[in-house]
Amino acid sequence: MEVQSLLKRHRAEWKELEELLEVFARRTGSVTSAQIRRLTYLYKSSSSHLSLMQTEAPGDELTVYLNELVNRAHHILFQEQHRSGRQLTVFFRDYFISLILKRQWFITSAALLFLFGAGSGFLSVLADSSHIYDLLPQQIAGYVDPAQTGKGLEGAPHSIISAQIMTNNIRVAVLAFVSGITFGIWTVYLLAFNGLLVGALAAVYWKAGETYLFWAYILPHGIIELAAIFIAGGAGLFMGYRMFVPGPYPWKLQLLRSAKESVQLLMGTIPLFVVAGIIEGYITPSGLSLDAKYAFAAVTLLILICYYAYGWLRNRHQMDSLDFSSKY
Repeated sequence: MEVQSLLKRHRAEWKELEELLEVFARRTGSVTSAQIRRLTYLYKSSSSHLSLMQTEAPGDELTVYLNELVNRAHHILFQEQHRSGRQLTVFFRDYFISLILKRQWFITSAALLFLFGAGSGFLSVLADSSHIYDLLPQQIAGYVDPAQTGKGLEGAPHSIISAQIMTNNIRVAVLAFVSGITFGIWTVYLLAFNGLLVGALAAVYWKAGETYLFWAYILPHGIIELAAIFIAGGAGLFMGYRMFVPGPYPWKLQLLRSAKESVQLLMGTIPLFVVAGIIEGYITPSGLSLDAKYAFAAVTLLILICYYAYGWLRNRHQMDSLDFSSKY
């Protein structure tokens, strides 16, 4: 890496960062959210430049300059976050959705692994009802009697079953993320196996002719839970991928960078599980009709779609702005 080449390519960004830091330091007027986002972006890009310089030329004057610049930016950002009291709002409004978009293919892969497991579990129990005892944990399988498949499942404690599924899903989400350290191998297993459990249970209700009842007790909170699991699983898969393919940075540095980003993705799922838990406690076991529960589930899905669409449109707008500024 040539120092002069790096200087030539990114000098304008560093200059812009210096000017922004002066604006934040003076505090002569209100600071906009766009300025905060830009400062955050420039801080991250300059941090990556500093990491390269510390690796390639630790004693160079440019390294010293970048170190001071990044430290100033870090101090201002930290100070601004605590002064504004809006860090959570900014995180979920801007940063979390940008992370989801950035790692959407890993999140999609997590969803496909889950669906593969669900299909396998469904087909297995559909072929032989006794497989339910081999696939499901005892605390769930004990409530379901495959011998009742011809008589319906009116006596099954559906709220208990859905609560067991929720507890299991939270555990799986955390483990799927942590398992990224195993090069993502255990993450793959957990996602597929958790899908297997849901698919197996769905097959029991299918054979009993109670599919509509089953999904009415699963979907109101399950849509949000599954979204959280897929995000956490995608974070684990990304971390595992970076252990195989570190990219342009040293392996240890890339692992730390990917781990930090994955932790942020996992932290973003916490409110999803909280909301799902509230729905689980008040909506799922309520006396609402099955149709109303399906309507509620559709609303949760629509909210998630709107959140994703908002992030996509916002990202597209930013890309168009960058293209315009690069031309002029």
